[in-house]
Amino acid sequence: MSHTAIARQVEDLASSAAVQAVLPTAGRILISLIFVLSGLNKLAAPAMTIGYIGSVGLPFPTLAYGTALIVEIIGGLALALGYQTRLVAAVLAVFSVATAVSFHNDLADLNQFIHFFKNIAMAGGLLNVIALGGGKLSIDGWRR
Repeated sequence: MSHTAIARQVEDLASSAAVQAVLPTAGRILISLIFVLSGLNKLAAPAMTIGYIGSVGLPFPTLAYGTALIVEIIGGLALALGYQTRLVAAVLAVFSVATAVSFHNDLADLNQFIHFFKNIAMAGGLLNVIALGGGKLSIDGWRR
């Protein structure tokens, strides 16, 4: 089978109604997992997290900790459910870039370099969510 024929089959599959309904949902859930899990990790170790926030020089580490919990856990769950999808994705995209710049800015350190660009890539995925919305299988889709 030629590359053109395979590409056509993939395009036909991707444009099917079932796939168009499922892919946005799967994408939202997969992106949301990192936020929810990160928030739960912060919730499990508040003193360590607040100390880390303070160690990078951010003001009001306790307030930043609380804000991060809300953004990650509530925002992550809202994204997974497709509630206020575009707004939540925008907040999470800004949060991802702010986190990259604030916490992963030592690009000479390979680990920090990887985390920096992971956050930037997540923001890119969230920009797609903003552009495309929550899809049919979302609270936003059901409310229409």
